[in-house]
Amino acid sequence: MSHITYNNLWAEAQKTINEASQFDAALHAAPHEKDKQAAQIRVSELYVKYITVVNKLDQCYDQIVHPQKRLVIRKLLDACIGRVLELKHESVNLDLSEFNYYDDVLLKLNLLPMEVEINVPNYYRREREEEIKKRKTAMDNILKRLGFYEEEAAEEVMTEEEAIRLIQIHERARQGRLRSQFMKEIRLMKEKVKTSESPKDKSFDSSLAAIKIQKTWRGYNTRNKMKRRKLEEMLLIGMLQPSFTDVKARRRAEEVKELRRKQQMKHQAEYEQMLVSEKQLIKSWRGGHMKEELGDEVRGWITDYWHETGKFPDMPSEESGGSTLFFTRQAAESEISKTTTSSSREGKGRKEKGKKDKEEGKKKKDMEEDDPGFKMQPSNFLGDLQAASTEYEEVWHNREESQNPWQHADIEMIREQKMAEVEAELRREVDQLLRGELEVLQAALARDLASKGKKARKASKKKGRSGKKSKKKKEKDLTPDRTLESLFEELVTNGIIRKYPEVRLSEFRGERSYATHDLRKQGKDPLPSLGDIRQVILEYCILPLGSKTVHQMAPLVKSVLLAGSHGSGKDMLVHAVCTETGSVLFDLSPANITGKYPGKSGLIMLVHLVNKVSRLLQPSVIYIDGAEKPFLKKVPKTDKTDPKRLKKDLPKIVKGISQEDQVLLIGVSRCPWDCDQKALAQTYNKMILIPRPDYSSLSFLWKELLFQFGGVSRQFDTAAMTKVSDCYTVGAILEVIKEVMTCKRVLQLRVQPLTHAELINSLCKLEPVYKEEDEAFLQWLLKTPIGRRKARQLEIEAELQASLAPMSNKK
Repeated sequence: MSHITYNNLWAEAQKTINEASQFDAALHAAPHEKDKQAAQIRVSELYVKYITVVNKLDQCYDQIVHPQKRLVIRKLLDACIGRVLELKHESVNLDLSEFNYYDDVLLKLNLLPMEVEINVPNYYRREREEEIKKRKTAMDNILKRLGFYEEEAAEEVMTEEEAIRLIQIHERARQGRLRSQFMKEIRLMKEKVKTSESPKDKSFDSSLAAIKIQKTWRGYNTRNKMKRRKLEEMLLIGMLQPSFTDVKARRRAEEVKELRRKQQMKHQAEYEQMLVSEKQLIKSWRGGHMKEELGDEVRGWITDYWHETGKFPDMPSEESGGSTLFFTRQAAESEISKTTTSSSREGKGRKEKGKKDKEEGKKKKDMEEDDPGFKMQPSNFLGDLQAASTEYEEVWHNREESQNPWQHADIEMIREQKMAEVEAELRREVDQLLRGELEVLQAALARDLASKGKKARKASKKKGRSGKKSKKKKEKDLTPDRTLESLFEELVTNGIIRKYPEVRLSEFRGERSYATHDLRKQGKDPLPSLGDIRQVILEYCILPLGSKTVHQMAPLVKSVLLAGSHGSGKDMLVHAVCTETGSVLFDLSPANITGKYPGKSGLIMLVHLVNKVSRLLQPSVIYIDGAEKPFLKKVPKTDKTDPKRLKKDLPKIVKGISQEDQVLLIGVSRCPWDCDQKALAQTYNKMILIPRPDYSSLSFLWKELLFQFGGVSRQFDTAAMTKVSDCYTVGAILEVIKEVMTCKRVLQLRVQPLTHAELINSLCKLEPVYKEEDEAFLQWLLKTPIGRRKARQLEIEAELQASLAPMSNKK
């Protein structure tokens, strides 16, 4: 794809951003909305629009090679991701459910469900590739030293004669097997002929034999043609998957993308070099002249001020802006003398007005508490989004780029940027010089006034505003003298930091739920599908954790609990979160920390190391397998892992995670109802149930997993397998495929087609999810904080309907 293609894609995204941001600003300014359904539709429409923008901007940022364009796109992309997360939390508060459905909005905007599934931004990993590789290499080296990896023996170099001899041996063996098979077939044919010979001689008619052969062949040929025609028709309308897809075009497209990424890196390096060289050039050629101009300008203002007031001003501090404040507050300075005389008169009026405002505010608050309705919360990203959109409209929208076909950095823009930077630096130097001059002038003025018997005004020393002291106490560093490398090695050695299999989130296969939206209108609330789980994990875990900018300003999710049956994909999702964000995995599972860092002091050191290293190596994921075990009411006698060891420390770890810390606690549990629910809710902000797959997800899984093998017939009935495997999890299906589709069996597929019996026999060996376990999960889900809130809301709505029923009957 060309530069123009991605420029047009950016223009399309920008058009949607302009529409969405205007609608967003109007929603912020709108009064409280009492109709909950109307509010949900508006929020969902905004949410869907921003998702489509995120996917388009991600493609642009990944493929556009112009470095200055990419800076603007990155601002837009981060702001849109942040706004998506904010709207997600708004939808959750409206629906009182972690899963939101908006089919009516998709129909209105003519979008498919696949188009509104967010893709993981490519830059999350691509811009940290070198860092991730270094960390993996460091871990591998540590594990090799500890003996966890076997040393790879160096392969012996084979000579040409040995290679020829080996080939000859294998070729002779192959020919011998073929000869043996051929002789076996001849022998079987001879035996068949002997048995088929009849004792009576029958007359042989060659014409009848020819007719019979023709009839058989024509029937066989016609059946093949009809079968092929039917198959082509089914492939054309998409009812069957092709057994072989042409990957040349796709491979070529990937190669082009990679070439553009390499070009992008070259242009970025050129841009960074131009930034340095232009700044040096401006300093050397115009630095002295600019410094003189700035000094003369500030001195002229100070002289005018002295002539008007008879005194010298105080130079503002560097933090507050320095001498630039002189030229921005001239009107304010002239008004000071006018306002000081009337301030005493207006004091009483202000107090009375303040009391009235407070009373009115209380009245408004009381009215809002009675029937507040929905009001959009203030956004941390809308201002940045509008500022970046304005920059696009002013700079890039109608920019003439015919003279820059290769999309190199714009030198004029760099000069303007660096001119402003150099001016700011020189202004600081001039301000420092003038502070000394002002002190000398004020001292001379004080002496003159003292000789005349007048007191000079003392220069007021304005103290800069000290920021609000954070209530959070700074944790004492127990390892101040140790390097990060030594701490990392210690945690790897003890198995706290561990490697994880690289899994993409897209590998967690499953369909979205297409019926839940209508079912909710009917008052039902079915369980989510696997595609919905994938979307929620992306929104709560991957999108905030992967970007520091987004994490600092988006709604904070400190911890997530994944609950589900064995084989439902909980660990796979944890590994997907780590893979997509390039995170370090800290394993604090009770079974993993048994015997490590013993005693109270050891536990304090363990928690300190995890807190310290996770922040130094962020993004980080703290993983706990068996998340219910630290909060068990009664520990089984057979459990020797001391599961309640981290009971008091886990809430503290979660509480210590702030907006600046790209750290996430993820717990997985098979039986979350076994523990103290209050303590569990205090530790985990979000609780997500992963149910067994529904019919659509099972059908999708069987097709995806079986039809990846070219030898499996596309007419294989996967619907039967979907019905049979109704009570099984995704892990069970994957295990069946792994057991049945061995290398040997795949090679035999063309001769011996796959049968349902093979898959069913393997499936019968595995344990299904029973009805009792499903009901236990549903009961637990109702006791979670969001489940209780939803139950309470339904009770209120039922009471309201009951109170309105007599009135309607009277009418």
